[in-house]
Amino acid sequence: MRTLFFLLQKEFIRIFRNRTLLPLIFSMPFVQLIVLPWAADYEIKHLDIAIVDADHSIASRRLADKLTASGYFRLTDFPATYDDAVPLIENDQADMILEIPRHFERDLSSGHACQLFAAVNAINGVKAGLGSAYLARVVTAFADDLRLEHRPEVSIASTPVIAISSLRRFNSAGNYRHFMVPAILTLLVTMISVYMCALNLVSEKESGTIEQMNVTPVGKFTFLLSKTIPFLAIGIFIFTVGLFAIARPLYGIIPVGNVALLYLYLFVYLTAMLGLGLLLSTSCQTQQQVMFVTFFFMMIFILMSGLFTPVESMPAWARAIARANPVTYFMEVCRMIILKGSGWSDIRRHLMITIGFAILFHLSAFLNYRKTT
Repeated sequence: MRTLFFLLQKEFIRIFRNRTLLPLIFSMPFVQLIVLPWAADYEIKHLDIAIVDADHSIASRRLADKLTASGYFRLTDFPATYDDAVPLIENDQADMILEIPRHFERDLSSGHACQLFAAVNAINGVKAGLGSAYLARVVTAFADDLRLEHRPEVSIASTPVIAISSLRRFNSAGNYRHFMVPAILTLLVTMISVYMCALNLVSEKESGTIEQMNVTPVGKFTFLLSKTIPFLAIGIFIFTVGLFAIARPLYGIIPVGNVALLYLYLFVYLTAMLGLGLLLSTSCQTQQQVMFVTFFFMMIFILMSGLFTPVESMPAWARAIARANPVTYFMEVCRMIILKGSGWSDIRRHLMITIGFAILFHLSAFLNYRKTT
């Protein structure tokens, strides 16, 4: 125990003397937590649209005004023909082209079918799909309003009306940042635990100090434990500051569930990811090697964790990878406890799986580490 205490003292001194490491640990995570939730938003706004108006009627001008007033579209130009509008998309001056045909007002007011044409820049499929949906919704609402103006008897037709009343549970304001902040907290503690732990051990290999440690009677278990405890404490500190000092005042996020249960899971999760960091560091000889290997795993963890795409929406093979990803489980637990107020019975399965990851990673790192290296 005395040996472990002195090793921990040495590790904390090394961390706080490293002027490169300190900003990465204590500054960058909080900057990311402040900036990223405001930048990451799946709601598409300010789509640049060019309108080809072949009707030149009051109705076509009102439609253009309604599109810009919706907040989703930004009118860039009124080309005379569709051929004149195509270069706007090709030169990235417009995201969409809406062509309004001749006799648009006449056909719509008389109840006849009216066909609009929309061309969309679909390089970004999500943006194109949402933009088309917004356009269809605005045009449909406008068409209904115009028909009622010209044919008021339609408003008292016997067509039954179906109304939907909705209740937003767990996120009453429908704020996307409430969904993103727990995920970003997960990624921050993951990067700190895996990256920093791996780099710390490999840096000792490069500097030669690990050779001095290898000739001492300090056991492998004590040595590896001294490499994980400092970053376990730092990870808990960053999570605490992020959740209570940033997420609460800046985004209004207050944990609904049991905070003690959240920290229990955090402890197990950090233990698992620190084990992964140790495993990677025992397999690499230089900081460059460990950075490339860690970056490879981090990309898989981020993309396959449900941060951007719900796990349930992934194909079967991707869901299998996501379920072998420890980040997926902690991200789900963070959202479940912080936003939903889930309890022990809801996260028990997640916790058992994460304990399995922790045992696997630490046992592999212990067996892979050689004191003679």
